[in-house]
Amino acid sequence: MTERNAAQAAATDKLAPFQQIFLTGGSGYVGRNLIRHFVARGVAITALARSDKSAELVRSLGATPVRGELFDASLPAAMAGCDVLIHAAADTDHGPATERQRRVNEDGTFAVMEAAHRAGIRKVIHLSTESVLATGRPLVNVDETIPLPRKPVGGYSRTKAAAERIALAANADNFAVVVLRPRFVWGRDDTTALPAITEAVKSGKFAWISGGTYLTSTTHIGNLCNAVELALAHGRGGEVYFVSDGAPIAFRTMVSGLLDTQGLQIPHKSVPRAVVRTVAIIGDILAAISGGRIVPPLTRQAYATSAVEVSFDIGKARRELGYEPVISREQGLAELHALQH
Repeated sequence: MTERNAAQAAATDKLAPFQQIFLTGGSGYVGRNLIRHFVARGVAITALARSDKSAELVRSLGATPVRGELFDASLPAAMAGCDVLIHAAADTDHGPATERQRRVNEDGTFAVMEAAHRAGIRKVIHLSTESVLATGRPLVNVDETIPLPRKPVGGYSRTKAAAERIALAANADNFAVVVLRPRFVWGRDDTTALPAITEAVKSGKFAWISGGTYLTSTTHIGNLCNAVELALAHGRGGEVYFVSDGAPIAFRTMVSGLLDTQGLQIPHKSVPRAVVRTVAIIGDILAAISGGRIVPPLTRQAYATSAVEVSFDIGKARRELGYEPVISREQGLAELHALQH
């Protein structure tokens, strides 16, 4: 074991005195993996579940489900006895902005923070996204000092940025709120990005944007779970931390690696970036003037996520959390390949 790895291992052993976690979004991709991670560490998890199906899923993973919604008046009572809140629930749709997305991401975050404060929760990890910075222009090796833009690119970016502000505004001496910003979360049990990419390839609708050679930061689900644990142990209240797999990688290289794990041929078709941007702008206009009745094939939100470089510096997480990726991209891809075959 290297000196850095030894230091990180020691850091992750300091999760105590947090003994019981309340989790929102427990049946989602990130939530499921957080349950597995913390149950394996011997930490009790109580997870909010919106349906009987979700409740059964989180129970099967070793968590205690609580049926309810983000806005339930009974939420503080459900959180009683928990030390920590991990707020992972969100509407992540990258289509046209909706009132439902605003309510879930903004009002939902406010309601959960209020409930946690009333329940005596001492620390909160709010799972955010690099998309809070998205404007459609490249984000090149940015860090946490870059301010949130005045005009985010779409509904997802706008509502998640508002959720960040709400979460951080709740930070207090006895109620530490820490924000984590991953990007391109991938890996085992992925029910979000990988299925969408594979479906696009299988249907013949996939094309690289200007060759796909621009860089992207990525975050393996195992690395995100590790970052959450480190943030519980060492994250400073009121602070934001980017977390990723380390050095960025060409978008085409990453996606090609994912497709290869699924036994799919790598597409060669490429579309100029300017054409894609124009289609996205028109899509947003059509969605707006139709009051949402027209669902465009592409939005500026989706464009900003996949068509330009988005890379960031994780130096702050390394310095303050003791964070280092515990799973390399090569290991993560090998795991996906083994699961497929």
